[in-house]
Amino acid sequence: MSKTKLYLTWLFGIFMLAAGINHLVKPAFYNPFIPAWMPSLAVNYIVGLLEASIGLGLLLPKFRRAAAIANLILMLFFLPFHLADVFKSHPAIGSHLLAYIRLPIQFLLIYWAWVITPKTN
Repeated sequence: MSKTKLYLTWLFGIFMLAAGINHLVKPAFYNPFIPAWMPSLAVNYIVGLLEASIGLGLLLPKFRRAAAIANLILMLFFLPFHLADVFKSHPAIGSHLLAYIRLPIQFLLIYWAWVITPKTN
């Protein structure tokens, strides 16, 4: 793994670990982002634990490959929710402008997740 890819992996790992911990510490912040048909507290804690686990896995060489694949899948999983937010009358992120800004950021996160995912030979 190149130094650049390692730095990007570590940075994403720290980002995911912090996001996961934030889900657990401030669950009410994420409630607007969780669809009404889902049990918000349970989803919030599950996503928080998943993000924290992925983040920790990205930092540990033994788990890095599995965590990178899980990270890519999670970033893809979040895309429809961010896309739906753009079309809501009251986007969860706060405004339509923020929803429009957030959408390309999700594509950037997907690309970043793809870049750090180890490829098989």
